[in-house]
Amino acid sequence: MTIGVGIIGVAPGRSWAALSHIPALRVLPDYEIRALSTTRQESASAAAAEFGVAKAYDNHQALVNDPDVDLVVVTVKVPHHLELVTAAIEAGKHVYCEWPLGNGLAEAERMAAIAREKGVIGAVGLQACAAPSFNYVRDLIADGYVGTVLSTTLVGSGMNWGAFIDQPNAYTADKANGATLLTIPFGHTIDAVAMCLGEFTSLTATLANRRDSFTLVPEGKQMPMTAEDQIMVTGTLEGGAVATVHYRGGASRGTNFRWEINGTQGDIVATADAGHAQMFPLTLFGGRDGDQAVAPLTVPTQYKWTPDVSPFAENVAQAYARLANDLRDGTSTCPTFEHAVKRHRLIDAIEKSAASGTRVTV
Repeated sequence: MTIGVGIIGVAPGRSWAALSHIPALRVLPDYEIRALSTTRQESASAAAAEFGVAKAYDNHQALVNDPDVDLVVVTVKVPHHLELVTAAIEAGKHVYCEWPLGNGLAEAERMAAIAREKGVIGAVGLQACAAPSFNYVRDLIADGYVGTVLSTTLVGSGMNWGAFIDQPNAYTADKANGATLLTIPFGHTIDAVAMCLGEFTSLTATLANRRDSFTLVPEGKQMPMTAEDQIMVTGTLEGGAVATVHYRGGASRGTNFRWEINGTQGDIVATADAGHAQMFPLTLFGGRDGDQAVAPLTVPTQYKWTPDVSPFAENVAQAYARLANDLRDGTSTCPTFEHAVKRHRLIDAIEKSAASGTRVTV
């Protein structure tokens, strides 16, 4: 059975839905995009014309109540997630919501509870865990490639949250909006790291604003930045491995993503062009036993289960493929709202540790 999709928040051109969700859904035969909505009929109609979608609405209520829509996809800014996800669930529709699920832990818990009560599937866009490279690393670790994991170190650049931010992303500089360096690139990446190495069991965190303003592009005016641009988390993972993760705003002239896993028998190194593991593919290296250095590792083809699509859409397509299986077979392979709550709890623990200056148990 084809899954009818309605997407809330598709703008013509450069929107995230246009760059990732629509290309991903188009290559998967399980789905058909049947409706789009924005807050203005003009933009909704323009998007529908650009992407060849039959129905365009100027309000989300019409979309969630459309009988041809089985799955509602929410791709708008974080402060609107609660309202739109709740409306879709109340209409009896399954939901795929972009990450972060809510603007804070309480909102995520509320949406997960409503989805449970209504008996619908709530999926969250933590698509890094569907990336071929991360799934390969997970299996290498499970198969003993590095032996016992002793430690892991990760450094990443957020690209945003630096000296310059463009207009469409300016809202991320306001911590109150919930779309921050901590929730987005760190949250996406640490979710995939946890899939490979296990969850934090305890941690100590530092959050800092080394920049309290940024230059808005292209206007050129100075704007306040309340979202932290420096994140340092150290702690212990399930199994005892020690972890250190440092995220910084902006871009580095040196390293923008490097993840190392050190074990009793080997090492794995992953690099990328940016700290957004959900979007940028990893290049993998490994060495073990008698190897004197790491060498390139090729991800086997079995870890790519969707047709070719643009790089920004690949992991989203992989996640949608899993969701189609879940909807059809009753499995739970795509991250759910319950999983999102767990990730929100980790972020909450990081914020509490940073605020109190103490080590916290997760």
